[in-house]
Formats: sequence, C-alpha cells, structure tokens
Amino acid sequence: MNEEKYLIAGIEDKIKQCEERYMVTNTAFFDMNRRSMAEIYVKKNHINNAVFYGGYDNAERCCMVLIPDYISAESVLGDDSDENSEDNPLTAVRVTCLSGSGKLTHRDYLGAILGLGIKREVVGDILVNAEGADIVVMKEISDYIINNFSKAGHAELSVHEIKLCDIRQTESKMITKSDTVASMRLDTIAASIFGLSRTAAANAVKAGLVFVNHRQIDKVDYRIIPDDVIVYRGKGKAVILEEGGRSRKDRIYIKYGKYV
Repeated sequence: MNEEKYLIAGIEDKIKQCEERYMVTNTAFFDMNRRSMAEIYVKKNHINNAVFYGGYDNAERCCMVLIPDYISAESVLGDDSDENSEDNPLTAVRVTCLSGSGKLTHRDYLGAILGLGIKREVVGDILVNAEGADIVVMKEISDYIINNFSKAGHAELSVHEIKLCDIRQTESKMITKSDTVASMRLDTIAASIFGLSRTAAANAVKAGLVFVNHRQIDKVDYRIIPDDVIVYRGKGKAVILEEGGRSRKDRIYIKYGKYV
C-alpha cells in the first residue's frame, strides 16, 4: 500500500506540472506491477492525456508521458520515420562488444549499468543481440552512459546514441501448444500454460504475480479470451491463440503460444 501511495503521489505531481506549466512531463520507468497500478489510476480518474511509452512498440518497461492538450502525442513521441523529438523523454544507446569472451546477457548489461550508480528506474528495456545490445534510457542520462559505460563483465564496450526508430528488437521464439481446460478462468489457464497445479496457479494469481495484457489481475475467475497476453512474473509469457470447441468430457480446447 505504501508503494502504491508513493507511486500515485508521483503521478499526480507530474499531472499537475503538465497542467500548470503546459509542458510535457513523464514518470520514471515502470515495471509490470507499477504499470498496472498506474493504468488503473489513469482509467479510474479519466486521465486522457497519459501515454504509456517505452521507446518502441510492445516495450515491457514503460514510463507514463503526460502531454498538454495543445500538442499531439505523435509530435512528442514521433513515429518510425522520425528523429527523436526534442520533447521525447526517452532515447536509446547502442552497445557494441569490442573484446572479451562469451556472450553478455541482460543481467551482465544491467549489472554494469547499475554499477555506474545509475538507478534502475531510468533504464528501460535492454534488447540483447549478437553484437551487443540496444538499451532504452531516459534522455537525461544518455551522455553519462555514453561517456562512462565502457565495460561489462570481461568485455570492452563501445557506446553511442541511436534513434528510437533504429532499435533492433529481439525476435522472441514462440512454441505453439494445445490443451484442454475445464474453463477459461485465469487460474485454470495459468495452470495449463505454466505447468502448475490449480491450487498453485490460484495462489500465484492472488499474490499478484500474474498479469493479463500488462494489468495485474488478482481474481482467479477472471475470464481469458483469445489474444490475451499472460505473464507469470519470473516464470514466462504466453498468448492465447484460440478458444475451440469442447471435448467429450466437456473440456474446452485451447491453443496458446509460449515464448521461450
């Protein structure tokens, strides 16, 4: 509860700045849990000028950008053909490994960045590739990262800023699977996808570990429909592809894609 109050107070402060100063304001990056709380607040209070934005489509870590009514979201955040807007709070840096053995992981990059004294809340998604990584960051810290982020693990690094539209998104592999379930309740679907007992899945939902379409859902009987994206924090991510007919035992056929 204290975390939620602190989060909401920060959001309200950014909303007030946007309204009183007629300027673009933004929060820090949210993880899935905080984004869920922020989205509920925005919907409940009818905040129409808030955009959840992580630098590229389907970003996992997003900040909330508050945009005054005299300008459009497109002019601030741009599109795939635009340069990074001056008002855009985010930018990206491209990290290239120059030397060192072994491929660096997400944890390697994040640990090295935090080792520079940078807070996690100003760093967005880290998209690892064969040559290095593209990292979304708050624009205010980009120069510091470029000038100081020179090593991760045993690897020497080269870092430069890139346009957000040039981010190389990691292609996630998806395995398609089928199953039958007793119902389309969240606990039942989560149990099927993540190989859990019904009780364990229900406990995970009640504990706030399961997200549907970026929203934290704590109701075990929440109904899942095709195209819903389900994330069990720390365990995996899947999308419901199809809800089919029923078996002879009156169970529902489902098809889902699980990211690996």
